[in-house]
Amino acid sequence: MRVMAFDYGTKRIGIAVTDPMQIIATGLDTIHPKDIVDYLKKYLQTETVERFVVGEPKQMDNTPSQSAVHVKGFVNLLKKTFPEIPVEMLDERFTSKMASAAIAQSGMGKKARQNKELVDTISATILLQSWMQNFH
Repeated sequence: MRVMAFDYGTKRIGIAVTDPMQIIATGLDTIHPKDIVDYLKKYLQTETVERFVVGEPKQMDNTPSQSAVHVKGFVNLLKKTFPEIPVEMLDERFTSKMASAAIAQSGMGKKARQNKELVDTISATILLQSWMQNFH
């Protein structure tokens, strides 16, 4: 069964998913928050997801960031809409910086680094890889 990770933002949600054997994390998509429930319902018709991992935004001093309230609302939506799938929070403090660095190291140009959808999807992938390394 797959694990799915989300890099939540009020404008975009980056989504990553593991393969069924949970060996590889792959960027899946970037979706507008208003479309996420329909997107997930459609995805779950053909794929089995055993767990959702949501990036938890924190300040450098480990306190919740300003966007934490939005993430909490998103987590509650997931729990209410898909009660059979557990939701785990994971510190996401460095994922966006790591995503931008990964894009830069890949040789993609400045345009790719400024592509916020790409950054969000890669951030979700990094978050999922981190979960796999630490909790799997």
